[in-house]
Amino acid sequence: MSQTKPLMPHATASWLVDNTALSFEQIADFCGLHILEVQAMADDLASSKYTGRDPIHSGELTHDEIERGQADSNYRLKMQKAPVQVSRTKGPRYTPVSKRQDKPDGIAWILRNHPEISDAQISKLIGTTRNTIAAIRDRSHWNIQNIQAKDPVTLGLCSQRELDAVVSKSAKKAGIDAAAPAENTSSDDRQALIDELRAEREAASKAAIEAAQEAEVEAWLEAKRAAEAAEGQG
Repeated sequence: MSQTKPLMPHATASWLVDNTALSFEQIADFCGLHILEVQAMADDLASSKYTGRDPIHSGELTHDEIERGQADSNYRLKMQKAPVQVSRTKGPRYTPVSKRQDKPDGIAWILRNHPEISDAQISKLIGTTRNTIAAIRDRSHWNIQNIQAKDPVTLGLCSQRELDAVVSKSAKKAGIDAAAPAENTSSDDRQALIDELRAEREAASKAAIEAAQEAEVEAWLEAKRAAEAAEGQG
C-alpha cells in the first residue's frame, strides 16, 4: 500500500468510487484501506455514508495520474502532494464530552480563588469561551444554581503544572503572591470533593440494599399469594 495516504482516506475513496473507473484494489491501495471497505462503499453497504472529497482539488492527485491508473489496472497511483496535516495551535483546548459538564465548576473555582487570572487565560486553560466566564462571574449563567466551585485539577480539566504556571504568571503581573492560599484552598476543595463522592457512594449503596430488600419482600408476597391461590383452587 502507499505509504502516504490522503488526509481523508474514506471520503477520498468514496469520491474515487463515484467519479473514476479505477479498480477497487487501486483505490484501496491509494487510500490505505482494505479492498472490502471500498467494495462496501460501491455497494452502499458501508455503515457510514461519506461525503466524497475530491483529491484533484486538494492536489493529492491529478487528472493524468487517474487516467494512467484507469488505463492500467496494475498501476499504483502516486500521491502528487502530501496532505497538509491540520494542527491546532490557538484557541481553547479540546475537552472530552465526559468532562465538559465540569467546566463551569472549574471556572467558578478560578474566579473565586484567583481573580487575578484573566478571562483569556481561563479560556485557554479550561477550554471555554469568554461569554461563559462572564456569565458565571455575574451569575447570569443558565445553570448557575447548580454550579459549585471545584478545583479544575481535581476535575481533570487541566494539570497542576498548567494551573500553577498560570497562577504564577498572573500573580507576578499583578504584583501579588497567591501561591500559599491557592495550595490551602486546593487541599480544602479536594477533601470536600472526596467527602461528596464518598457520601454519594454510600447513598447509592444504601439505596441498592433497600431496593434488594424491597424486591425480596415483594417476591415473598408474590409466592405467598400464588400458594394461597393454588390452595384455594385445590
